[in-house]
Parts: sequence; structure tokens; C-alpha cells
Amino acid sequence: MTIHYHGTPITPRSVLATLAGRHFCVSHARPEQAATCHQIGQSVMLDNGAFSKFTKGKETDWAAFYDWCDLWLDYPTTWAVIPDEIDAGSQMQDALVNEWPFGQRGAPVWHMDEPIDRLLRLCDGWQRVCIGSTGDYWQILSPGWCARMDEAFNAVASRHQRWPWVHMLRGMQLSRCEWPFASVDSTDVAQNHNRPQNTAKSMAERWDAANTSPDWQAPAKQSDLFAA
Repeated sequence: MTIHYHGTPITPRSVLATLAGRHFCVSHARPEQAATCHQIGQSVMLDNGAFSKFTKGKETDWAAFYDWCDLWLDYPTTWAVIPDEIDAGSQMQDALVNEWPFGQRGAPVWHMDEPIDRLLRLCDGWQRVCIGSTGDYWQILSPGWCARMDEAFNAVASRHQRWPWVHMLRGMQLSRCEWPFASVDSTDVAQNHNRPQNTAKSMAERWDAANTSPDWQAPAKQSDLFAA
């Protein structure tokens, strides 16, 4: 089963109400629907807003993010994305993880241009780990992205008998793909429900009915195909 976190804000509020019982992603960059999502949702993912602020050239305020998380983490099904800095390197990312004050109620981010050893270390120590598409792997499902994800998942599979909880940031389009993501998110419903052929409810139903593979099967190498 793959959990689909639908990004907010979803407007008008009457449209958001049609999604009662869904899972929601609320970003610190756009926090205005956090209370409503906690009232009507199954669970809520608190995004740190780093990607949104990076694309807009805005500074992050991690102290304010911590205060915001503290308002909502009393809900047992709410969790947060631990602060990360886009294109900052592993040392900075680890420093931000070490500063996180709420323990396992958060999930650290592994960026795909970072060493795979860091992903393995995060999976060893955290109940949930997020993956972000960055650097040369910015475009999801590009050939380079797919090859890198295969490489990363081969390494994780060699270390874990039971597949760990891996969340793909901006990854809703990967539903029904071969990579076993436990959860994904996107703002597709928020951005596109107003198109003539769409409703927010029908879009959410379509996404929520799609699951990724439950485990990882490494793709066959060219040499293996010839050997068969």
C-alpha cells in the first residue's frame, strides 16, 4: 500500500472539504490549511518548505518551522520532513538532522546527488526517510534519475530484509512504478482540479487507488539477459 499525501492549499475550502478522509501534505511555506487538514484528514505530513523557498530564492527560518511543528505533532499520525538545504552537501544536511528536536516524529531527507552511503545510514537510524530529486537527478523519471534510483534501491535491498519506509518527495507520478515507495506526495490535485475534465475528488480517488511495488526486484543486467 502506498500512502498519497495531497499537497495544499486546495482552494476554495469547499473543494478541500470534498477530500475528507484523505492524507494531506501541508508546507511551512503555505501553512494556512493545517488546522482544516488535521480536522478532516487521516494523516498529515508537514513539509519544511525548503524546495518552495529554494525555487523562490527565499531564506529558511528553521526556528519558526520547529515552533510550527510543535503545534501539530501531538497528533499521532502527523509527521514532519526534517529541515534540509537544497544543494548544500551532506555535512550541512547531517548538521540539520542532528538539530532536529522531535526525534522519530520527523523524517530526514536524502538528496539523490549525495553518497548512497548516507541513504543507508539514514535508513539504519530512522523509521522513515525521504528522497529528494536534486542536482543531476532533478527530473523525475529521466534516464539518469531511473539509473540512480536503481543503484540506491539495490544498495538498500542488500542491507534490509524488510523494505524500510521510504517517502518520495514530489513523487505522486511514481504510483504504480517498480520502486517500492511507502508514501509519495504532490500538489497535482491542488494545481489541476479546476481543469474542465477534473474534480479534486476524482483526482484523489485515482491517485489513492495506485500502489507502487511492495518490494524491490533489481532489474536484470545486460550480461544476465545474455546468460539466460
